[in-house]
Parts: sequence; C-alpha cells; structure tokens
Amino acid sequence: MSTTAPTTSAPDRVPMRSLRRTARTAGVLYLITFVSIPSFVLYGPVKDPGYVTGPGPDTPALAGGALEMIVALACVGTAVALYPVVKRQNEGVALAFVGARVLEAATIVAGIASLLTIVTLRQAGAGADASVTAQALVAQYDWLFRLGQSTMPAVNAVLLGSLLYRSGLVPRILPLLGLVGAPLLIASTVGTVLGLWGPVSAFTGIAVLPIAVWELALGVYLTVKGFRPAPLTALLSAGVVR
Repeated sequence: MSTTAPTTSAPDRVPMRSLRRTARTAGVLYLITFVSIPSFVLYGPVKDPGYVTGPGPDTPALAGGALEMIVALACVGTAVALYPVVKRQNEGVALAFVGARVLEAATIVAGIASLLTIVTLRQAGAGADASVTAQALVAQYDWLFRLGQSTMPAVNAVLLGSLLYRSGLVPRILPLLGLVGAPLLIASTVGTVLGLWGPVSAFTGIAVLPIAVWELALGVYLTVKGFRPAPLTALLSAGVVR
C-alpha cells in the first residue's frame, strides 16, 4: 500500500519588485492629486453671481470639473494601492485611511456636481430667476470643499502618517510633516468656519503648506525611491506576515 506525504504550501511572499511597483503606483497617484490646482482659476467665472445670465464659454468650468474628477479617483487610488502593504502594520488604521480617502473623494464629486449644475442651468436658459439657485450651489461647493479637501487631508495625514512613521517605509521626516501639519490645517478650517479669518489669508496659506509638502514629497519619494528597506518589507518578502 502506497502512502502520499501531505503537502504544505509555501508561505505567501511579496517579491521586492511587486513592492516597488506598489510604491510607484501610489507615488504617481499622489502626484496626480495635484492636477486640480488650475481648477481654482477655471472655476472663477462659474462662481460669479452673473454667470447664469452672462456671456462666455462654459469650457473652463467643465475643464475644472474634469480635473477634480481625476483627483477624486486618484484619492481613492492612493489608499487602495497602499492598503495591502500598510495593513500589515495596523489593519484597522489602514482601513480607516481607505474610508477617509473615499469620503474625501465623495465630497469632491459632490462639489463638482454642484458647480456643473450651474452650467446646466445656464445652458438651459434659466435666466435671472436661477441666480439665487446658482449662488446656493456655489455656497454648497464652498462648504463641501471646506469639509472635504480642506479637512480630510489632515485626517489622512494622521492615519497614513502614523502607519508610515511606525513602519519606517519612508524617511520619518515625511510623515512628521503630515503629523505636524494636520492640527494646523484643522485649526485653519475651524478659524475659517468661525469667521476668525477668510478662506484666503496668511494663516490659511501657512497652515496648508506642511500638508501640501507632505503629500507632494511622499508622491515624489515613492515614485523615485519606493519603500525603504524596513522590518516590514523584509517580513513581506519572506512571507512571514500576511
């Protein structure tokens, strides 16, 4: 009678080239999130009180919406790309980061819909009667921007920054920028809501800078360098953690 020895599967390994590809993907997506910067200028006309009844093309507003839609998708993409790696550090925090990124993307899409609805009103010839509605939609966009793109990056910085700082996957100065900038950005948003300063002020510019540098530097580093050699990457390559 013949017997067959039981087989055991080798532990799952994550090749270093796969980790490099993951880092590059996340880095490129982080850099893509900066393509919406021109939308601040492109959205200028559609936010004007006389836009609904005035002359001029709708192309700038549509282009701004397209850029912000790209950013919304890239926001989700950054979290999805990094999740398989950073969840090995702390799965709960990694999942919270994905959820925060999805929420941020949702506010961006809702804001796009608000401004493009004004374009639709204009194209439909709604006239002066739609001016009040248009201004309400502009106010809605402003609040969505304030609660989404002006607040959620601080939450993201705390969640992802803590994961990257503890894991050592990137130089610790990068997540430190995000962790320091998060309370500044939240303070700026709270001050704007309370009317202590306007949406565009010296303090607002200073408060936004650390988070902007954190996200830009992280995107560049992951794209060019990838993950640093760290205990977590060694364990992933060896198939010790899953």
